[in-house]
Amino acid sequence: MPELLKNKYFNYNSLHELAVRTEAVYHPFPADTFVSDIMDETWDALELKARIRRIAAHLGKYLPSDYEQALGIIDKVLADYPEGYHDNTLIYFPDFVEVYGQDERHWDLSMSALERYTAYSSSEFAVRPFIINHEKRMMQQMAAWARHDNEHVRRLASEGCRPQLPWGQSLPSFKKDPSPILGILEQLKTDPSLYVRKSVANNLNDISKTHPDLVVKIALDWYGKHQYTDWIIKHGCRTLLKKGRRDVLDIFGFEDDDSVNADDFTLDTTSVAIGDDITFHFRIKAKRAAQVRLEYGIDYVKANGSRSRRIFQISEASFAAGQEKSYRKTHSFANSSSRNHNPGIHSITLIVNGAEKGTLDFEVRAAG
Repeated sequence: MPELLKNKYFNYNSLHELAVRTEAVYHPFPADTFVSDIMDETWDALELKARIRRIAAHLGKYLPSDYEQALGIIDKVLADYPEGYHDNTLIYFPDFVEVYGQDERHWDLSMSALERYTAYSSSEFAVRPFIINHEKRMMQQMAAWARHDNEHVRRLASEGCRPQLPWGQSLPSFKKDPSPILGILEQLKTDPSLYVRKSVANNLNDISKTHPDLVVKIALDWYGKHQYTDWIIKHGCRTLLKKGRRDVLDIFGFEDDDSVNADDFTLDTTSVAIGDDITFHFRIKAKRAAQVRLEYGIDYVKANGSRSRRIFQISEASFAAGQEKSYRKTHSFANSSSRNHNPGIHSITLIVNGAEKGTLDFEVRAAG
């Protein structure tokens, strides 16, 4: 199993390096005490964000209490890190700003620091309390960042205001009314940086979960005018595509499901143990030239016995009239950090251009 991020980035070696680098530019800093205080008997049990917050809090404990002076020391520490250093490790610097820089009198210092630090490790989480507490003022700042020369800062403008940023503090106001975000996305919809465009797409995808009709309207307005924007719209509509919305499928040329036939949908086995794979087959034949989007849904058995569906994409392809193609797909039932499997009767459904084309049941057994 891959190493946990909390252990990969926040461990003795990275903390010791931070302490030594800080002591080098601020001699009163107690490097050994800093590390030992952080890595006490509770350290191993702390999850990722709790570790980040503890590091930021201990920087505040041992750096000068004067906020501006503390930021000056952090700037010197950052400047000494080599280019390309693991940026996830340095996220405690924006977190320091979130913890200690929200006082009104520190506003300009904090905004400048978040702008500087985001290039080293994204400030996307740290900006969110500022949005919640000072929405209008902060969104004006985000709009200014959307015009910045640095792609990291432009990405911050979009990523920081995502309504449902994973691992980030939710923005209930934008889940209710995302309109304050739209001007920023409009500004960035043809951004030359793929890094920025991915963020714009992810923001739209967030919005689609609470305001799907708004995202469809944006998609209809934006699509077909610029290749960068077309990619954003396709990626930003991924949740709506998985839901099989006909108006969204139409935008991308996926015709009604009657343009193709799907048959010979079969499973290699009707029983699979947790940890093993299951393989299914099917064949597609086009009645006429068509764009075809192929997906499948797994109805997983939950711990309480109910079932929950997850959609997986197989491919998108252009078919000529009369063209046939056979498919073979394998799906893993190995447990992972994102999913634990439960024994029971599951089902798999073949989906073509948003329409279900057949469902097969199978048993998932306990491992061993």
